[in-house]
Amino acid sequence: MAIYAIGDVQGCYPELQRLLERLHFDPASDRLWFCGDLVNRGGESLEVLRLIYGLRDQSVVTLGNHDLSLLAIAEREPEARARTNPDLRRVLEAGDSSILLEWLRGQSMLQHDPGLRFTMVHAGLAPTWTLKQAQHVAREVERTLRGPGHRALLQRMFGNRPSRWSSKLHGHDRLRAAINIFTRMRYCDAQGRIEFDAKGRPGSQRAGLYPWFEVPGVKSRDTRIVCGHWSTLGRFAGLGIYAIDTGCVWGGQLTALRLDGEEPRFIAVDAEPHRKRA
Repeated sequence: MAIYAIGDVQGCYPELQRLLERLHFDPASDRLWFCGDLVNRGGESLEVLRLIYGLRDQSVVTLGNHDLSLLAIAEREPEARARTNPDLRRVLEAGDSSILLEWLRGQSMLQHDPGLRFTMVHAGLAPTWTLKQAQHVAREVERTLRGPGHRALLQRMFGNRPSRWSSKLHGHDRLRAAINIFTRMRYCDAQGRIEFDAKGRPGSQRAGLYPWFEVPGVKSRDTRIVCGHWSTLGRFAGLGIYAIDTGCVWGGQLTALRLDGEEPRFIAVDAEPHRKRA
């Protein structure tokens, strides 16, 4: 049995197929962790969703910002849905769209395996959160996404405020702040405020900003964290963080990380030649 975490697929279906072949993935015994952003930009988001849905008993998924955006677009009026890009429109117009989207809406914000001592999120964790706090907040968001209030949340989750987590937040402000942390965060200031416009490699940010996992005083969590979302960071291993968004959709690679060995091991395949080079 092997357990692999896979970085941002973003609709890159042939690369996902090749990566599974490279891993010699056996659905009878192996398991997959997808760190989010299954869809958008790659051109074959529908095929990616169908493949992972077909492997749903062997897979866990944490939702990314592009996945949540797709769910939000699906709740809009037909005229608004028609204005989305062709890749996502193919998902929305597919005969099995409702099945795929209902399954996607039921996925997680955070995955934790105490035996592996690995935690997976799409982007990151608030510097002030312990693992227990992060799990609690993730469950709050998941309950709302899976419940009768999901439409209101999907309508109101967009926006950059509040930019900092506080336990005093409530209602949609609390859920929006949590979603931004789990799915959009790269850099924070020393107080944990997210800087949404900073997207480059570490060293390119303005003074006073830190990668979320290097903020002074960041909580110790006794777990290793695997995440994606940050293609300019690329493959990274350090400080207990394993970053696996290697920019496949931009002409980079699609990367997996084996989680169950003595030491985590990266395995990657190159993007298709037609992908745009970052």
